[in-house]
Amino acid sequence: MRRNFVDPDGVELNERVVEKAVNRTAKVMRGGRRFSFSALVVAGDGSGVVGYGYGKGRDVPSAVEKAKRNARKRLKRVLLDGDTIPHRVLGRFGATRVMLIPAAKGTGVIAGAPVRAVLEMAGVRDILTKSFGSNNAINLVKATVAGLEGLLTREEAARRRGVSIE
Repeated sequence: MRRNFVDPDGVELNERVVEKAVNRTAKVMRGGRRFSFSALVVAGDGSGVVGYGYGKGRDVPSAVEKAKRNARKRLKRVLLDGDTIPHRVLGRFGATRVMLIPAAKGTGVIAGAPVRAVLEMAGVRDILTKSFGSNNAINLVKATVAGLEGLLTREEAARRRGVSIE
């Protein structure tokens, strides 16, 4: 199994369709326009497991169902420090950058809709975020997940830097 992935069978998952991430496209055929739909879904257990999926179909329910199946395949475990994250991190994907900043208890999730969906599904309750560059929902979700994957424990950070914690 790939690094950091979680088996979806033993996890009780919640799924959420990301706001403004159900898109309609049209293909012009001889008889008129053919519409197809795409959907972005984030799944998580609310305690450190999160994944996203993207699906396309002839109608919205089939696109959402495909996205849910893909999200279950991409579940990853992320490091949490209580209700927030252990340290500041920058997630990158394409032209999108998402800064994730730990916050004090009671702050809440200060984030736009795509980033908020990922963080709430992961179980983060208190965090500050700022996105830079592209505001494409798919890229925002991917950059947020990349940022969450980049979180380290104190021991991992010390080992990478070659110092000891006392």
